[in-house]
Amino acid sequence: MAGTTGIRGARIGAAASSLHGDATPMADRIAVSYWDAQGNETVRWYAADIAEEDIPETIDSPRTGLPAGRDQLNPPSASTAVPYKTHFEYVQERRTADEGEQLLAEALERLRERRGTVKSN
Repeated sequence: MAGTTGIRGARIGAAASSLHGDATPMADRIAVSYWDAQGNETVRWYAADIAEEDIPETIDSPRTGLPAGRDQLNPPSASTAVPYKTHFEYVQERRTADEGEQLLAEALERLRERRGTVKSN
């Protein structure tokens, strides 16, 4: 890949040896493939001495954003995402329309008192 620094995956202290013309020794690593529901493969590299249980079973595919798993024939299905709720929608879940009108009236009353524009009844 063009434009890389050449030290990714290298052992600690390997940069100094490259200054002297030695080849940069690479750390031992393994490639793990993940597939999403559209059949896209993503390869992640892990240290060779990593425990099997520390390698994630699923990742988010960088290409599609879908979950990707290690089983090519049975990739994980896309989870149903809950749509984003606005602040107003959360407030509507907690308050009735009458409570909202009452809170608005109280807030307007306090604002008018601060500004000195309270109307006498």
